[in-house]
Amino acid sequence: MFTPNFLTANDKSGAYPPSYYAATANKIAPFAELDGNKACDVVVVGGGFTGLSSALHLAERGYSVVLLEAHRVGWGASGRNGGQVGSGQRREQDDLEKMVGREDARKLWDIAEQSKDIVKSLITKHDIKCDWKPGILHADHRERFVSGTHEYAEKLRTEYGYEAIRAVDRDEIRNMLGSEFYHGGSLDMEAGHLHPLNFALGLADAARAAGANIYENATVTSYDNGEKVVVTTAGGHRVTADMMVLGCNGYLDGLEDRVAKRVMPINNFVIATEPLGDDLARELIRDDVAVADSKFVINYYRLSADKRMLFGGGETYSYHFPKDIKSFVAPHMLEVYPQLKDVKIDYGWGGTLAITMNRMPFFRKVEDRVFTATGYSGHGVAMATLAGQIMADAVSGTMERFDVMSNISIPSFPGGKALRYPFLVLAMTWYSIRDRL
Repeated sequence: MFTPNFLTANDKSGAYPPSYYAATANKIAPFAELDGNKACDVVVVGGGFTGLSSALHLAERGYSVVLLEAHRVGWGASGRNGGQVGSGQRREQDDLEKMVGREDARKLWDIAEQSKDIVKSLITKHDIKCDWKPGILHADHRERFVSGTHEYAEKLRTEYGYEAIRAVDRDEIRNMLGSEFYHGGSLDMEAGHLHPLNFALGLADAARAAGANIYENATVTSYDNGEKVVVTTAGGHRVTADMMVLGCNGYLDGLEDRVAKRVMPINNFVIATEPLGDDLARELIRDDVAVADSKFVINYYRLSADKRMLFGGGETYSYHFPKDIKSFVAPHMLEVYPQLKDVKIDYGWGGTLAITMNRMPFFRKVEDRVFTATGYSGHGVAMATLAGQIMADAVSGTMERFDVMSNISIPSFPGGKALRYPFLVLAMTWYSIRDRL
């Protein structure tokens, strides 16, 4: 059966996509290409949040680290996403309590809180210029959802001691967003949003300063795990290491089928309007928070530092991006903000993330000396960053947080890797119909 190569299907090799993020990326010193065989303590595959954070935390602990990125650091979903740093896991605590019990659900909540904290602390420690702003507003697009959202906010306040969240009613949310599309929601002011590519570039610079060796345009084609882990690249070079961290997420392709059968790449898309000016920007999102709504195929949006609307919406399950991404996403934006119908859209781009069957991330020791963290299911800015620290813990032999995450049961997709696409398309077609009901 044909297996698409998401590393090359939609993008130019070695170049960032033509996104708003790439156009406003901070300038950092370039990284070298791999020019021969290397040996190290830990080889990290993937230059997104998981890999960069792993390299940083491992190097800070004195390990010699080689990181291999197929294109450019932050090239994948880490540099293309909505930039939202949310609270909790991808699944709500009610679901997690049923899934793993109250005690482990509490541990998962605490780990998720650590994931927000580590993003904020890394920004401060390494002076990363990434336009951090506080606040995420959850917006319900159906009136019947509002009571559940308010009850959940109250649950977090009373049972988890999380006082940064509060309920929002219909009148307030329509004033906050300048849209009649929503009926209520909740506001979380310890969550936030940032420029994800600049955050990734900041992590890369910090990892390099800590001593990690980062190589770009180094596509890993295979690995062998014998007395050592031996990684081979498309250029024929080899890296020999004592340990390996796989941080490939949606771009894993055929590198590790034991992981691929439990995670699946899907494509998501974002547009950026022209700068809107202070008055219109304030009308659209009064308090400059990020927004994520209640649709199953979620709309997520926020204002950029220069007052553009960055709007994400729509998913595809084939491996090719739409020919006209701007036209693909614009109807989702105009459904919420019809007043933007005459506003120019300056950028439109896509990216590939990875989901799991139950939308919880997949942490595993694949085999002796090989660790992976992937499948963040659209909730990866914070969790993938923390995953790097958890990987460094695991390599060092401290397994407490790794075990909590790896004990979550992640089912294989029906039919495994080969049939996961047709099953997903059927399921998502149903949910897209549900969104319209």
